[in-house]
Amino acid sequence: METGMQTIRKFIKNSKGATAIEYGLIAALIAVAAIAAMQGLGNKLKTTFQNVSSNMSAT
Repeated sequence: METGMQTIRKFIKNSKGATAIEYGLIAALIAVAAIAAMQGLGNKLKTTFQNVSSNMSAT
């Protein structure tokens, strides 16, 4: 039977495993960047709609 460390070493030595890990890290970074961008855009949209709403109710 293999120990956990031996399994991890085999996985790291396997180029397919390393490629899968790299793709996973890239996908995670893209997701974080997308979430940050969407939050910033959401805040700007909220402010814009609040301004429109207040200007419409003032007239």
